[in-house]
Amino acid sequence: MNPLAELDALISLFPDDEPLIECAEHVPSSQTPEPYKQMLVHDHHMTVTMESYHQSSVDVRVLDQKLDDDIYARKILLLKSGTDQVVQFGIVRFNFRYVTADVRTEILAGKTPLGRVLINHNVLRHIDLGAILKITAGRGLANLLQMREGDVTYGRLATIFCNHRPAVDLLEISAPL
Repeated sequence: MNPLAELDALISLFPDDEPLIECAEHVPSSQTPEPYKQMLVHDHHMTVTMESYHQSSVDVRVLDQKLDDDIYARKILLLKSGTDQVVQFGIVRFNFRYVTADVRTEILAGKTPLGRVLINHNVLRHIDLGAILKITAGRGLANLLQMREGDVTYGRLATIFCNHRPAVDLLEISAPL
């Protein structure tokens, strides 16, 4: 995988007038600074990691979504439960062919974070960490993550395999820590 090409492909799913990212740099996992390393360098669901780090469950807010046959994409924020505190921005591209109709229905409802849906439905899954990214926020991301334009945060690209199939491509960007 070319991380920057994959980043561009996911961002291009939801074009915006304001640039989401000013620039992004692929960094080795070993050189990711803490606490971002703890948050991003693993093969677990970010939902669970965010809940553990922030000591709170998280809510999902769907900002935009599109469905084309079995390919579903959405742009989301994860918020500390019951608050407006954003903990993560994400873009997801999901191939629904690899999950049940119940999983598809719950994901389309947009009420529960993706990782929690897969866990709750006991979907056999494996998460493959693709790349860690050092991200300089453009105006769009800065507004979403409640940070200043030009400030730096970190994110990751990952693929979730559902029932041994590459079903989900993810961009997950942590709010500044």
